[in-house]
This record gives sequence, C-alpha cells and structure tokens, in this order.
Amino acid sequence: MAEGMPHGELVRRALEWILGQRAEGSLKTVSLYKLLDEAGMRFNLTPKDAGALERLLDSEQ
Repeated sequence: MAEGMPHGELVRRALEWILGQRAEGSLKTVSLYKLLDEAGMRFNLTPKDAGALERLLDSEQ
C-alpha cells in the first residue's frame, strides 16, 4: 500500500486515520498509544515518522 510514497504523505494519512478512528466514538476507550502502534503497522511508518505523528497528535490536545 505504502510503497513509493513520500514519508510525509504516510504521516499525513496515518494522522487522518487516527483522527477518523477517534471521531467514530467507538474507540474512545482505546489509548492513543494503541492507535499510534496500529497506524505504524498500517502505514509502515519508520520510528522517526511515528515520532513525528505522536508530536502532531500531542500538539492537537
């Protein structure tokens, strides 16, 4: 899915996915860190990309 895609695009898509999951409401009991782990696997994020995603989410709260 993510082959050949710029890393910034992967982080953007992962961010959109996490925000969508949180907006659904059914996952409000799921911790942010579980969502970050899931997004990392779904979007094949590097540790650096995962850190950037976490910082983006921290800045939104």
